[in-house]
Formats: sequence, structure tokens, C-alpha cells
Amino acid sequence: MPNTTPLDPGLREAIERSGYYPALVAEAIEAAIGPEPVRSHLVHQETTFDNEEVRRHVSVLVLTDTRLIIGHTDEHGTEPAIDGMDSQVSSYASTSTEAIRLDRITTCVVTRVVDDPATHVAGTLPREAVLTVGWGAIARIDLEPAGCGDPHCEADHGYTGTMSGDDLQLRVSTGADGAEAVARTLEFATALSAATAGLRG
Repeated sequence: MPNTTPLDPGLREAIERSGYYPALVAEAIEAAIGPEPVRSHLVHQETTFDNEEVRRHVSVLVLTDTRLIIGHTDEHGTEPAIDGMDSQVSSYASTSTEAIRLDRITTCVVTRVVDDPATHVAGTLPREAVLTVGWGAIARIDLEPAGCGDPHCEADHGYTGTMSGDDLQLRVSTGADGAEAVARTLEFATALSAATAGLRG
């Protein structure tokens, strides 16, 4: 038997409120958390359109004393028959979890988008928030031709670019997700930032 404790009631409620295969999502997250208490959590559902199909995706972020648990659950459409079989594979869902030690997290970026910044009042929610977390699992390199500033120069100066690691990026907005989702995202980002800052101190 795995060493787990019952799922945090607030986290379970958030998973059930999303309405997205709650039993499957809760089971995977509970197994990943194990016996650790939940310090903060965030559940975010996205809907995408693939040709004529509507597909959903849910992300669950859980902060414990030592780890950041990330769960992703996707649903997939009907697949064609395989190896000459007449029957099609019915729609299915896949769920995956990843556990990252807090001392592995290198970046926790919070981007806030506000309207009419000149009149912004402290404490007012932004209309959009983006949480970006990096821990070195994915590195993206953006390259472009390098130049020397001479508009008539035709020499090959090679390439220049930037490398960034954004293993997780989650975007919410008041228009698409509601003000509560934006507030929850900022609350979770604050808790995660504080947890990682404590380890670096």
C-alpha cells in the first residue's frame, strides 16, 4: 500500500469543482503528494479546440514543505482502428504527475497585466496573470541572425539568441477564467515564491 494521507479537503473540493474527471485527477495527485501536508494549491482548467473536437486540460499545482507537485490531465478523442481491427478506440484521458524538489526550482516569475496603470490602486486584481516556473527540465533557445549595425555590411556575423527555461507557464485572466481564478493564481505564486526564497536564504 502506498504511504498516503487523505487528500486535503480544500484541494479535493477544488478538483471536484472543476468537474473534470475528479476521481481520476484526485487519485493521481493524492498518490504524488504522499504523506506530506498541503501548504497551497491551484487547480486550473483550460479548453482547447482541435478541428471539430473540444478538448479539456486541467493542471493541478500543489505546494508541500519540500516539493512542488504538478499534475496534468488531458482527454483525447476517438482514435482510428489499429492493425486492421474494425473497432475504434473510444475517447480516453491521460494523467501525469511530476514532483520537483523546491531546491531545484530556479525561477518563479509572476507577470501582471493591468489596464490604465496610471490610475492603478494597490490591491486591485490585474486583468491577467501569468505564472512561469522553471527548474531546468526544459531549455528553449531562440536564435536570430546577428548584425553589426552597418546597414551596408553583408558579412556573416553568425547568430545571437537567448536561452530560457520555462518548464511550466500558466495564464489566467478575469475575462476567461474569472477574478477568483486570478486571485488564486497570485496567492499560489506568492506561497511558492516565499517557499523557494526561504531555501535560498
